[in-house]
Amino acid sequence: MDYSIETAPLEELQCDCIIVGVYQDKQLSPSAASLDNSTQGLINSIVNRGDLSGKNGETVLINAIPGNKIERILLVGLGENKPLSGKNYKKALLAAVNSLKKPQIKSVVCCLAECDVEGRDWQWKSRHVIEVFSDALYQFTHTKSDKETESKIEKISVSATESNRALAHAGMLQGKAVAEGMELTKHLADLPGNICTPAFLAEQAIELGQKYPSLAIKVVEEPEMAALGMGALLSVSRGSRQPAKLIALEYQGGEKNAKPIVLIGKGLTFDAGGISLKQAPGMDEMKYDMCGGASVLGTLLAVAQLQLPLNIIGLIPSSENLPDGDANKPGDIVTSMSGKTIEILNTDAEGRLLLCDTLTYAERYNPEVVIDLATLTGACGIALGRVVSGLLGNDDALCNELTIAGEIANDNLWRLPLWEEYQEQLKSNFADMANVGGKDGGTITAACFLARFAEKFRWAHLDIAATAWRTGPTKGATGRPVSLLIQYLISRAHTQNISG
Repeated sequence: MDYSIETAPLEELQCDCIIVGVYQDKQLSPSAASLDNSTQGLINSIVNRGDLSGKNGETVLINAIPGNKIERILLVGLGENKPLSGKNYKKALLAAVNSLKKPQIKSVVCCLAECDVEGRDWQWKSRHVIEVFSDALYQFTHTKSDKETESKIEKISVSATESNRALAHAGMLQGKAVAEGMELTKHLADLPGNICTPAFLAEQAIELGQKYPSLAIKVVEEPEMAALGMGALLSVSRGSRQPAKLIALEYQGGEKNAKPIVLIGKGLTFDAGGISLKQAPGMDEMKYDMCGGASVLGTLLAVAQLQLPLNIIGLIPSSENLPDGDANKPGDIVTSMSGKTIEILNTDAEGRLLLCDTLTYAERYNPEVVIDLATLTGACGIALGRVVSGLLGNDDALCNELTIAGEIANDNLWRLPLWEEYQEQLKSNFADMANVGGKDGGTITAACFLARFAEKFRWAHLDIAATAWRTGPTKGATGRPVSLLIQYLISRAHTQNISG
């Protein structure tokens, strides 16, 4: 995809379609009013005859503009003529791009960034044009014989004034990096488990390191894991013919001795549940159990493109969880890298076994903060639905920063309690802890388990089990929470720059 900022007058533009906004009560946005003048009142005539009420998300495509070199105009409803909320701005953008997927349109100029959005500047508005359009235009074709996509769009331009060009350009660069990070995340997640194995994920990390010199890649193999005492992580891979991999990506963008931000992503490339076998319906979607790991790769790709002045470590524990004669059995006890013993009451609660050893491994980096992201519990979807991701952590400031980043990125989080009372549910008669705490508060007790391995640093846990992919007719990865993580890192870099 080609992205650009366009400052030329609309009537001089060469493109297949120009996107402009219309408010309720027949009020035109500045660009819509300008085009109305140059098309002899065409837009007003369409609005006055009732073809578009201006309700947020409504669209009308004008395919023919008599006596004008402009080929098409897309009118998009913006709602009341007042600053839009961030969510309504995104809704209008999404309606616009979805209206342009099927026509033979290759280049578009979007004028919606001129609309006022509550508390947001041109940089934010420009960034979200790129993010929303690119996200909507993504289509997985890797394993199809017919590679043709639904959309023909190849070029997206954001219309801006000269005075706003610099901010719009900065937003475009951020949006491009986030879009490419999300595209990589979605592509890896949508690949089937017979292609996207732990070794394949490691190869993708190595390729990133070859493309971006700022990324150093290390892959920890099973013998080294065994030497480190990673008994919890290795117990998961025992049921698979695919060896586990612990993938480490090191990005050095800050001062040499500055403490890094560590991102840990669960990379379970397929989860059948092990001996505690899952039900067959929907099991194909368990290829998405590596979305946390894919998101770490996508985030580091965007970080390398943006050249953020931070030190960041990405850790991806990757394995499969399958039934086998050598697989974990309910009642087995394993010893984690920390030395703590774990009674495995349910082999389908394996993600926390990967993560707990990786949390201990993260101590060697002396981290500033650690953030793990994992498709960890179905209980999170029951509690919060597919709208927001769950957030738990041991540091209020870190959790608040992530919550704010989610609000800016339009990728929201909701914090759940991590109280000591919930730890009681993890008691075991035979080990230091059990790997599950019963059906009550499953998302919270899973985080309580992880918290026992995160006592030496500031830590937050994102449960993305219900938000990392869509199910049903629109089944596919969402790329969340890459945008959120990038926003958090951008904000950290900005704060660091001000304090420095």
